[in-house]
Amino acid sequence: MSLRLGTFNIENLMTRFDFSGWRNRLRQDRVLQLYDVQDKAVYQQLEQARMIAETDDTRQLSALAIAEADADILCLQEVDNMPALQAFEYGYLYRMVGNGYRQKYLVEGNDGRGIDVAVLLREETRGGERIEVVDVRSHAMLTYQDLDLFNEELALSNRPYDKIFKRDCLELELKIGSKPLLLYVVHFKSMGNAREGTDGRTGTMAIRMAEARAVRRIVERRFGEGQTADRNFAICGDMNDYQEKVQVIGNRREGYRFEPRREEKSALDVFSDDAFVVNPVTRRDVMDRWTLYHARGPEEQHLCQLDYIWLSPALAAHNAGSVPEIIRGGQPYRTIFPPVQEVERFPRIGWDRPKASDHCPVVMSLEIA
Repeated sequence: MSLRLGTFNIENLMTRFDFSGWRNRLRQDRVLQLYDVQDKAVYQQLEQARMIAETDDTRQLSALAIAEADADILCLQEVDNMPALQAFEYGYLYRMVGNGYRQKYLVEGNDGRGIDVAVLLREETRGGERIEVVDVRSHAMLTYQDLDLFNEELALSNRPYDKIFKRDCLELELKIGSKPLLLYVVHFKSMGNAREGTDGRTGTMAIRMAEARAVRRIVERRFGEGQTADRNFAICGDMNDYQEKVQVIGNRREGYRFEPRREEKSALDVFSDDAFVVNPVTRRDVMDRWTLYHARGPEEQHLCQLDYIWLSPALAAHNAGSVPEIIRGGQPYRTIFPPVQEVERFPRIGWDRPKASDHCPVVMSLEIA
């Protein structure tokens, strides 16, 4: 029986207005900085109008990206709350796709901005198999000491009783037809900003590594250590780390060249070093695995995979011929594509906004044995 499984960081699917730019100019949107606004009430009215206008375009594009992915089960990151998810699914996704996701799951997690992981599920797969949710578990309350994960690196910025997951590890026990599938949805710690002589990725590596170890412990507790290889499970989400990247070198006037580079260390090595799980995106060409374009000026540009569908060895072996799709039509025009990878962008895509998200959805077809 065939199932399409996808993951997408939808980027700030919010129900709240952020007025912090009134006091902190660094948080003020660039368009409002063009105007001399002296009154707080006026500023708030302008910010509301700006956000409402921008959001409609953005969510149409998000819905188009999800429609193109056409997943039976879609894992989402950066969702504000259930009302936001319901409003988006009905007002945008259902209207554009014509076949909605009636099953929705979200548990409030630990993120300071209030963004959570969520899952949308159809009632049936495209092939007519019933998708049944047997159980849903949040692991947001787990601490480092609960799983004996605290170490010297973590001690630099954390305490033993701090929560491991910066959002959550949401676990869904599913039945696809009569076949079992365990799904784990995560959104790991962001790479943050450079500080104290280290880059943001290195400075936050220990936290993501602990999150990855925690996910692995949760799976091993579920099935038994050493008993996971022949089980059906997948770990999906934005993991905010990469094991390789494509360095983008050059500029628009002189042209670009693209160089793939392997990272010496990644939090995701916890998953891959002993083949605990398999990243099927590596079945794509090394230049064509990216889900996000990162740029901090012309001297720091790269393409990398932050969004993953990790498969258990059994699930990967049973689907050895299946290659994940990466939906890039919602990327803004500022994203630099390697040769022959350019795609037709969705209508109304802008230079850097509006866009579907800064991330690309990843989706693949799976046979569940």
